[in-house]
Amino acid sequence: MDAYLELQLLPDPEFPPAMLMNALFAKLHRALVSHGEGRIGISFPDVGGGQLGQRLRLHGQAGDLEKLMTSNWLQGMRDHLAAFAIRPVPDSAKHRIVRRVQAQSNPERLRRRLIRRKGIGEDEARTRIPDSAAQTLALPSLLVTSQSTQQQFRLFIEHLPVQAESSPGSFTSYGLSNEASIPWF
Repeated sequence: MDAYLELQLLPDPEFPPAMLMNALFAKLHRALVSHGEGRIGISFPDVGGGQLGQRLRLHGQAGDLEKLMTSNWLQGMRDHLAAFAIRPVPDSAKHRIVRRVQAQSNPERLRRRLIRRKGIGEDEARTRIPDSAAQTLALPSLLVTSQSTQQQFRLFIEHLPVQAESSPGSFTSYGLSNEASIPWF
């Protein structure tokens, strides 16, 4: 990864920053499905305090970022953000993995899975997995709508500790990865 592009949300009296970031991320996800090919990663430089902040950074090769930006995926968002030019990654950049973390937050779904896998009854499954087994995460998240089911879900994002060396790999259509790092500066 030799380049990055930064998108900064602008203050808007009608829409809170979290709503704008959700909308921006939804557009980015659709664009990465079409043009990302696993080579573009994301980060949130202002992450902290349980919030993602108001900047989204795209990381990749300059040619891949240029191709993405010529696809006009920001249509409808341009009044709400400042998009800066594609820039080279600073030589002093460290590296970091930015990944999705999925919470086991639906006990009913976990019970159905247990019934299917173990062939036990519903009462036994309810005993093994009580309603109190729901896991909550203290990570920042985005509210995403599934294109296939139209259901909304929380996409929890974790920025792993900074590391000196980069890690190779590919990115999902969300721009996240469990193995590939992005430059962090």
